[in-house]
Formats: sequence, structure tokens, C-alpha cells
Amino acid sequence: MSSHAPRSPERLRAHYRVERKLADRLRRAPDAEARRRIFATMYDDLFRAVPDHPRLRAKAEALAERARDIDWDLAQLRPYLVSGSTFLEVGAGDCALSARVAEGAKAVYAVDISDQAARPLPPNVQLVVSDGTSIPVPPGTVDLAFSDQLMEHLHPDDARLQLANIHRALKPGGVYFCITPNRLYGPSDISAYFDDEARGFHLREYSLREVVAILREAGFGRIRTYVGARGFFVRFPRMALEALEAALETLPVRLRRQVAGAKPMRALLGLRVAAVKSEDRGQAPSARTGA
Repeated sequence: MSSHAPRSPERLRAHYRVERKLADRLRRAPDAEARRRIFATMYDDLFRAVPDHPRLRAKAEALAERARDIDWDLAQLRPYLVSGSTFLEVGAGDCALSARVAEGAKAVYAVDISDQAARPLPPNVQLVVSDGTSIPVPPGTVDLAFSDQLMEHLHPDDARLQLANIHRALKPGGVYFCITPNRLYGPSDISAYFDDEARGFHLREYSLREVVAILREAGFGRIRTYVGARGFFVRFPRMALEALEAALETLPVRLRRQVAGAKPMRALLGLRVAAVKSEDRGQAPSARTGA
């Protein structure tokens, strides 16, 4: 949810109805191929039907917000960004983050479902078009993979497949840093105004426990968690965050949303997870990823 000028209740409800209708089509799709066909056009369909959508706001405002977001992403990635490494951004969009990382990287793969990149891109950035779940880069070549506000937009089955493909792309000891909203303070899409769970383009929102579980399914070993806001982020014990989630789960839904949605709680609960691909057997632990 963005902080730009508010829209009327009538326009919010119109947006909600359109987004929920499109999202329900995706949820009811019989298989992955049908989901890919719907996903390929659903944002265009939404923007045509909702011309006052927040993502269509003034270009100057959007550029300033994007620059801030890139700075914050770099702050979160700093523990894992190593000069001369290979970086993978999943859901790269305009490739602005990939271009910034490329200043110190050996190679960058910018993966998205379409070519939205600003031009020109640095010579060490390769734009890779995906079907939404595939990660078509050479296996075992990536040091650090990253996605921000992506997993919640995928059907759960597609999210699992994408995670397995990200795992395949990483080197042993490589890291996947994933940022996604926590369902305990959600929903974080247009549903927030009308429902207690995500019904719009956030096809599923997760708790930390749920994210950890599907990362384990994908084959990841060590999983680290971070907390923070506004460009300042620190590593934080996962067990403490899971205990906080368990306590919040005991509250009635409306009270839980109110408590979890307070700014200090969102700084703790927002899911910032670094998942490490296990080292090959017999290989020494990577100095880059630490213990």
C-alpha cells in the first residue's frame, strides 16, 4: 500500500472489485500454463479498468520513491554483496537495482516476465525473460539472488516451483534474500480496506514460519532473518520472531491486525529472509556466507 494522495471510498471499492475478479480467475485456473496466460495480461487489464491506480501516479513521484526503494534494498543486501560476485534479481522490473549492483559485480541476471528495463543497461547485466516460475540462467552460477515484494503475487504452487529454480541457480553456499509482507499485519494489497485476508493480486501472504517451511522444501539449509525499516536493518533471532508470531496468532483477527500493523511491529514482522544453499559435502564453509 502506497502513501500517495488518498482516493475516495467509491474508487477504492471499484479497484478492489476489479482486482479481486482478476485474481479469482488466476486462483481458479486449472494448471500452471493457464495461470501463465492470465498472469501475462492481468496487470494491463487492471490498469485499463482502474486508471487512478497508485502505480500510474505522477512520474516524478514514482521516480523518487523508486530511488529510495533501491537504496533500502542495497542496505539489506549489503552483508551479502561481494565485489566480483554474480547477482540474480527475480522480478527485476525496470532493472534499476540490477544496474546499481552491476557497478561492483562480475555479472548480473535481471529476470522478469517481460522487458521493462530502462536503457541502456550496463554491459554486465543480462536481461532474462521468464515465464514467471523458471529461472533460465546457468545452474550453480549465482552467488546472491534477490526478490522484493514478489512471492506474494505468485500462486502457492508457482512460488514453490520458482524457489526450487532459484535454489538450482545458486552456487553451493549462495544466498537467496527474499522480502515479502507478513500476513499477520496484512492483507497488504487492496483487500486491506475490505477483508481480513488477501483477495487481490496478493495470491497468498505468509508468516515467517510458512516462508521457512517452503524454503526448506526447496532445499535451503540455514535461514537467517533481519528486521528494520527506512534503510536500517539488522540480523535478528528467527526463534524470537516466530515466538512473536505465535503470540499474535492467539489474538482475534481484527486485534491482531491492529497490533501487528503498528510501525514498530511492522519493522519486526516484515519478512526479510536470507536462505543459504547448503555447501557441497566435504567443502569448507564459505567465508562469504559465514555461520
